Amino acid sequence: MSTKHPIISVVGSSGAGTSTVKDTFEKIFLREKVYAAMIEGDAFHKYNRAEMKKELERRYSLGDQTFSHFSYDANLLEDLQNTFKCYGQTGMAKTRTYVHNDDESKLYNVPPGEFTDWRDLPRETDLLFYEGLHGASKFESVNIPQYADLKIGVVPVINLEWIQKIHRDTDSRGYTTEAVTDTILRRMHDYVHCICPQFTETDINFQRVPVVDTSNPFIARWIPTADESIVVIRFKDPHGIDFPYLVSMIHDSWMSRANSIVIPGGKLDLAMQLILTPLIKRLIERSKKTS
Repeated sequence: MSTKHPIISVVGSSGAGTSTVKDTFEKIFLREKVYAAMIEGDAFHKYNRAEMKKELERRYSLGDQTFSHFSYDANLLEDLQNTFKCYGQTGMAKTRTYVHNDDESKLYNVPPGEFTDWRDLPRETDLLFYEGLHGASKFESVNIPQYADLKIGVVPVINLEWIQKIHRDTDSRGYTTEAVTDTILRRMHDYVHCICPQFTETDINFQRVPVVDTSNPFIARWIPTADESIVVIRFKDPHGIDFPYLVSMIHDSWMSRANSIVIPGGKLDLAMQLILTPLIKRLIERSKKTS
C-alpha cells in the first residue's frame, strides 16, 4: 500500500462486468476532480493474439488443455506487481494497450491482436486505477494485493457471467457460441485456481444474482437486466461502514449478514456511488497530507 500514491484495483473474470464498474469509478473521479492513471489488465498479457494461438497449440500437443489467459504464466504478473510497487513509491509507471478490434486499431494505429508500445503513465496523477483479471493475484513470489489500497471484486454468479461473456464475444468480437463455450471450458481450471482466490483478498465484492431462469446459459437469448437481478455487496472489514445509512438510502435493500448488504440490481450504480465516494476521498485526503 502507498499513502502518497494510492492504488485502486478492480478484479473480475471475463464477462463479469468490470467495465461497468469502471464507468462508475470514472463518474466519481470526474465529479470529485480526481486525476487517475488508468491501466487495463490486458496490457499485461504475455502473448499477442497470434503468439497465444501458437502457445495454445503447443500446450495442447503436450496434453495441457487448461492453459488460457486466466493462467498465471500467460501473463506478466511480476511486471504488474512491479508496476503497482513503482507507482506506489514514485507516482510513475508504464503501461501499454492490447488492441482488441478494428475500432481500437484505428485509434492506436496497431493491428488487432497486437500491443501498443510501452508508454509512461501521465504525470502528477492522484491515484492509479487498475481493471482486469489479476489485480489481486497472490502466489509464489507474486503478492499484488499488498500494493493496492482498495481492492474491488466483481463476481456475478457463474451462469450470469457465462451469459454476459457469450453475448459480448459473439456480438462485439465476432466469435461463435461454440468457440466461446470452448474457451469457457478451457479456462475452468484456472478460474478455480487463479481467479476465485483473489476474491478473498478484495476489500469489497459486488456479486450480481439474477432472479430469472439462467439454468442453461448457452442458449440464453437475453442477458438478465439489472431490474431482473439483485446484488450482494460483501465487505471484508465491515468496521466503519454505516449500514443503517446505506439501507435507508437504497430502497428495498437489507442486511443478509453482518458484513453484507443486498440491493436491487437497478440500484448498483447508486450503491457504488454511496460506498466508494467516501473511500476514494479518504485515499486522496490521506495522500495530500503526506505531500
